[in-house]
Amino acid sequence: MAEIKLAASVRTEFGKGAARAIRRDGQVPAVVYGHGAEPAHVTLPAHDLALALRTPNVLLSLDVDGKNELAIPKAVQRDAIKGFLIHVDLLLVRRGEKVTVEVVVETEGDLAPGSFLVENVLNTLSVETEATHIPTSVTVSIEGLEAGNSILAKDIELPAGTTLVTDPDAVVIQILAAQAEEPAADAAEGAEA
Repeated sequence: MAEIKLAASVRTEFGKGAARAIRRDGQVPAVVYGHGAEPAHVTLPAHDLALALRTPNVLLSLDVDGKNELAIPKAVQRDAIKGFLIHVDLLLVRRGEKVTVEVVVETEGDLAPGSFLVENVLNTLSVETEATHIPTSVTVSIEGLEAGNSILAKDIELPAGTTLVTDPDAVVIQILAAQAEEPAADAAEGAEA
């Protein structure tokens, strides 16, 4: 996992009007908290932050008043219609520290011949891992599975140093038999008349 460096500026003005002015200037208001320290209210460059947040569980290296801090996004607020960033909460982390994050589950492989459907019961798994080695996703093979098969959380191979927090017996993926539609009885009766 790569660290993405961002320059943060401490902000002293608060409220709706101040936040709008910050966003107009191409910045995003944010709060950095954790490790018992007072929350720091900062602004971050909107474009750079938006690019960084495309990576799931990104590790941000923040330069706040000459002090370098590592943080991960904890909550991201976006405009419901236009999608631009409104506010971000960042959690301070340290190298070697374990954090609990959500990791995306991806599937690979082909099912057994036949008409089957793959149902992703869980799209993410909650895992505990070192803050500087957060996996972007975990991959599950569905190769050769048939209807009625399922994959539990405990069956998924996790990267080294990562432990499962999600209930081990939780169903992550299940394979269902595709159901064919029966011809409408009304159409058949109408043709005979």
